[in-house]
Amino acid sequence: MQLEIGKIYEGKVKGITQYGAFVDIDGGGTGMVHISEIANTFVNEIRDHLTENQQVKVKVIGINEAGKVSLSIKKAIDNPAPQRPASQRPRQPRRDDRPRGSVWEPKKQQPMSELSFEDMMSRFKQNSEERMCDLKRSTDRKNGTRRK
Repeated sequence: MQLEIGKIYEGKVKGITQYGAFVDIDGGGTGMVHISEIANTFVNEIRDHLTENQQVKVKVIGINEAGKVSLSIKKAIDNPAPQRPASQRPRQPRRDDRPRGSVWEPKKQQPMSELSFEDMMSRFKQNSEERMCDLKRSTDRKNGTRRK
């Protein structure tokens, strides 16, 4: 039987490794389920989710040029409810968040004619310091020395 990408098949777990599980599909050969495709939650140990000779439903998600079949158990489940770790949950908006779609624009600077001498001198010093740092970094890279 020829396997088709996107179809769901029944299979039996034949082997478990640290990076995935090999599943023998009924009449269609063998494919591998990567550790990231086993469950909708974080999988640290595959043997906590699968055992050898266990019957599983798998979805074919890819077949490469060499004929290796990539399978997914989590995509074969009907309407899976994804569970995100706390670090990946959407954050609550803050008061200072800009509306979506807004584009960053640089601050408008006053024209030089409206600045006092002190303001112009301050801008000059800051600009000069930035340029000196860039120059120093550039020459350090060219000379092969690094700042410690």
